[in-house]
Amino acid sequence: MRFSNELGLPAAWTMGFRRDGREMLVVVVKATYTLPLPGMEPVLADEQVPLVEADRYTGEPGLSAPLHETDFAHGKPACDVLLVGSAYAPRGRATQVEVGLQVGTFAKQFRVLGHRRWHSRAVAAVAGAPEPFDVLPIGYDVAFGGTDRREQAQGRTDAFEANPIGRGYARDTQGADGQLLPNTEALDERVERPDGRYAPQAYGPVGRNWLPRRRLAGTYDQAWMENTAPLWPQDFDEHYFQAAPPDQQIAWPQGGEPVVLRHLTRDGHRGFALPRRRMPILFIPHRGRDLLQEARLDTIVFEPDAERFTLAWRVALPLARSVFDVRETVVGERTQAWHRSRGTPGKTYYKSLADAVAARRGRTGSAR
Repeated sequence: MRFSNELGLPAAWTMGFRRDGREMLVVVVKATYTLPLPGMEPVLADEQVPLVEADRYTGEPGLSAPLHETDFAHGKPACDVLLVGSAYAPRGRATQVEVGLQVGTFAKQFRVLGHRRWHSRAVAAVAGAPEPFDVLPIGYDVAFGGTDRREQAQGRTDAFEANPIGRGYARDTQGADGQLLPNTEALDERVERPDGRYAPQAYGPVGRNWLPRRRLAGTYDQAWMENTAPLWPQDFDEHYFQAAPPDQQIAWPQGGEPVVLRHLTRDGHRGFALPRRRMPILFIPHRGRDLLQEARLDTIVFEPDAERFTLAWRVALPLARSVFDVRETVVGERTQAWHRSRGTPGKTYYKSLADAVAARRGRTGSAR
């Protein structure tokens, strides 16, 4: 299959499959925009971030927070809204600050506090006072969670499965003494117990094996191995492909939705609208009619520390037999002249008048 990219944006294809085993041709396109200053609009960045081919982490995979998830998910029933960045204290110094992210009708806020530690008492653990800070990362590795490893030598650990790489969690008061508390917490729920069940507060991707996401992957038991493998189990849920937590999944945006970032940039506030951009994908089969589809915007990643954000569009074409059913996939639109030439046997299409003139003069032109 020929893959033609008319837009110049990072784009690629991969193979996916549905629960019934039918293969799909999945096309992903990504665009990087500058994070606009107040009163300005987003524009395409000079440097386009390439597609992410494998999951990335802040440190060792499995022992640190997911940073960017691969762009090659088979499909996403909703749009992930993600942010990888830091909290910025107003006026350059504070012990705590409230951060906020809004996209359209979606909004999420939480509190960010300076470093603090648990101090064990006779019957409880007490949180120390937060230290002043200027800038603090706000990923899941500083959100509530963690793994109690005091009995690791005996082959036992106790992980907070909603965020096993976080901080602040312990089975009991004595295990918490001297340990760091999380730097983030919900506005309406203070972290007051090391053995509590607090919702981790962050904007980044959640781990594939964390709860509740891993439940969406389905059941891989002996019955699956004997009757269904290598297809998805019957209880597989496509929401498993969503990298964002459930409260950061929104309906596919159409463009124009308002965006607000509060205390997530050095100047404290950014407000703008998502770009309005169509993403047509043309599938040209060996036999039959061409199929033009609109890819859906299903992943938004804000990176305020780098003054940019990325948008990723995806479309999946179910295949009759295999990818060889498709002769060419085109990212972007072709001209009406090209489409007319498709119906005229023996007619050659040139991308420009200059190419046509060059061909008439015997030089190599760019024809299709």
